[in-house]
Amino acid sequence: MYEGAIQDLIDELGRLPGVGPKSAQRIAFHVLSADPADVNRLAGALRKVKELVRFCTTCYNVAESEQCRICRDPRRTNEVLCVVEEPKDVVAIERTGEFRGRYHVLGGAINPLEGIGPDNLRIRELLIRLGDGTVRELILATDPNTEGEATATYLALMVKPMGISVTRLASGLPVGGDLEYADEITLGRAFEGRRAV
Repeated sequence: MYEGAIQDLIDELGRLPGVGPKSAQRIAFHVLSADPADVNRLAGALRKVKELVRFCTTCYNVAESEQCRICRDPRRTNEVLCVVEEPKDVVAIERTGEFRGRYHVLGGAINPLEGIGPDNLRIRELLIRLGDGTVRELILATDPNTEGEATATYLALMVKPMGISVTRLASGLPVGGDLEYADEITLGRAFEGRRAV
């Protein structure tokens, strides 16, 4: 334990997701030894993100205006909507360059152990978006874990009666992976999702 400002900084850094006590201490001492201009730039970036960044009023992705750049893009199709858990998932899909539709960010996944149910996510907003009949396909791109699967199953049950095609991202073996290191669930899904060559 340190005293005063350095311990306060370590404590605050330790509250960040994925930053444990050792990492928080390393970052704090890096900040302490860093050039004051670098520290001011970091502090300014933190203030700026809190002042300028909000959630898109249409898809709930991060944005600096009322709508994000994807929702403002007229070249995108409105007929395909991809549902993701978090804004970082939008970035991952966009990096592929394969998807030209729109997004809907739920803000998490159903997780009863954490007290997160359907009412805690942006599912009602999704159903309102789907209500106008424009969307022909809904792609469920939630994480391939228990919470993501539960969320995808729940959404599929809610949307099927609307007559919209509901698909799920395929999951299986990563490129460059070895079969011997694949877990049973991943390997099972790879068999289920196999395709002709």
